[in-house]
Amino acid sequence: MQIAFLRTASLLFALLAAPLSAQAAEAQPTHEFSLDNGLKVIVREDHRAPVVVSQLWYKVGSSYETAGSTGLSHALEHMMFKGSDKLEPGESSRILRELGAEENAFTSDDYTAYYQVLARDRLAVALELEADRLASLKLPAEEFTREIEVIKEERRLRTDDRPGSLAYERFKAMAYPASGYRNPTIGWMHDLERMTVDDLRAWYQAWYAPNNATLVVVGDVGAAEVKILAERFFGAIPRREVPPAKLPRELDAPGERRTTLYLKTQLPSLMMGFNVPGLATASEPRQVHALRLIAALLDGGYSTRLASRLERGEELVSGASAWYNGFTRGDSLFVLSASPNVQKGKTLEQAEAGLWRELQDLQQNPPSAEELARVRAQVIAGLVYERDSITSQATAIGQLETVGLSWRLIDQELAELEAVTPADIQQAANTFFVRDRLNVAHVLPEESRHE
Repeated sequence: MQIAFLRTASLLFALLAAPLSAQAAEAQPTHEFSLDNGLKVIVREDHRAPVVVSQLWYKVGSSYETAGSTGLSHALEHMMFKGSDKLEPGESSRILRELGAEENAFTSDDYTAYYQVLARDRLAVALELEADRLASLKLPAEEFTREIEVIKEERRLRTDDRPGSLAYERFKAMAYPASGYRNPTIGWMHDLERMTVDDLRAWYQAWYAPNNATLVVVGDVGAAEVKILAERFFGAIPRREVPPAKLPRELDAPGERRTTLYLKTQLPSLMMGFNVPGLATASEPRQVHALRLIAALLDGGYSTRLASRLERGEELVSGASAWYNGFTRGDSLFVLSASPNVQKGKTLEQAEAGLWRELQDLQQNPPSAEELARVRAQVIAGLVYERDSITSQATAIGQLETVGLSWRLIDQELAELEAVTPADIQQAANTFFVRDRLNVAHVLPEESRHE
């Protein structure tokens, strides 16, 4: 722990002392090309170890789904491991395990991705297996019948039986009145109960095309060898027309919305969310980076504002947090959460008022240059450590490309954050932290319903 602290402290000092332009100049060699069938391929060289990560990203996720048909993207992700014309269910995973590879997949609002981490000389196997299920997925009905029950149980365990997850799901459904971001990625239970294997076959045919995918390879490889392998395994898969996908846009000022939820929780809590743009929809990209730094000013460690003022100073809350994702395909949310300090007799209303005071302070008083520099250095330190991993590098590239941005942004990110001024922080706070953009959820224990 002490070594980690010293490394972090020294890195923070270096980041504060060194010009960011010099750091950005150290960007790793990255290559981009496309096959004739429309598959985009991005190769980023990292030769520190004889290891490679391969990720295939599809431009489809829960925000593409419509009412009554939620959960399709996630269910299809499960079924992608259930066999193809060449392989039986689970056989591709067995092959990769025997090679010592790590593999998995994930689905979100904006994308579905599949990845393998393995020795560089086994890359061809990963690409052959990935291309095989893109070209000839089987989707056996008997496998779907079993797997949909697994997905229902996953929903019960991860959402229905977890008050925090259930509250956030309901909060999102309220906070996104105009877009598919209201859909839970796993799907509503009633949609899972009526989903059929034919629904998944149609979803696969609609979205799983090479021209709707990006292959990202990061590690001890070069562009030439990856191009040869990509052509060999993916080149013959024909392109297909995919449905048009409009950006998930929200109303700028939908009006204040509130809900009260009574759940199986012991302590009350609240969430506040403001409808804000993401980088793909913002008219001024600097506002997005300002919101990222505001989240860190409020909730980036022991000395940040929510912890030092509301938790330790006023003893108003027992915990508080703030977060924001600016790398979305459409509009986003800036979210704050808090639990009132019930041991001190504090209420949800008092905790909410305390969060508002912190936002209004940002609106009335820009942060000092020193505070902003310290927080920015912490954010950059986190990014630098994160990008030390080849998997994190690949994920950052794939996410940017799949939401309609460019992988080149990861090499510009430090300079973009450095450009944000205290006045930008104040301007973003005044623009976005207004009641017409506000969503509030109060979460209370079930037994308090009749008090």
